[in-house]
Amino acid sequence: MNNNRKRIGLISDTHGLLRESALQALQKSDIIIHAGDIDTPEIIDTLKTIAPVFPVRGNMDRIPQKGGLPEYEIVEFGEILIYVIHDLFKMDLDPAAAGFDVVVSGHSHRPEIKHKDGVLYINPGSAGPRRITLPITVGMLEINGDEITPLIIEIDE
Repeated sequence: MNNNRKRIGLISDTHGLLRESALQALQKSDIIIHAGDIDTPEIIDTLKTIAPVFPVRGNMDRIPQKGGLPEYEIVEFGEILIYVIHDLFKMDLDPAAAGFDVVVSGHSHRPEIKHKDGVLYINPGSAGPRRITLPITVGMLEINGDEITPLIIEIDE
């Protein structure tokens, strides 16, 4: 086992519901990214008991915090540069040209992993209330040196 391996937990679209199974799936995270539609500040507080949290504002977020939540976040994690935004279609930059390694988004409630122009795009799906037939999921980025392994984790409850 490589001691340099790090984990970035990914969660989105909780809409006020933080499941115990989501917390368990994120338990070994070094940091957690919440890609918006949080709904209640208690969710961020609970996630902070696991690891530092980097949240962004979703289209449904009305969290009254000092200054509010940012529309996007830039997270540097070791050598990895991550751009976080709730709605991918509101992104107003070219991640490859800007030097990002990863783009994390939410909004669609559909888990997805894809690569474009050398950039990893990951949407961890929705960990909140079930919508239609979509799975309830979180994500994880396993970092080993400059190698990034994206995972979608289906959770129970």
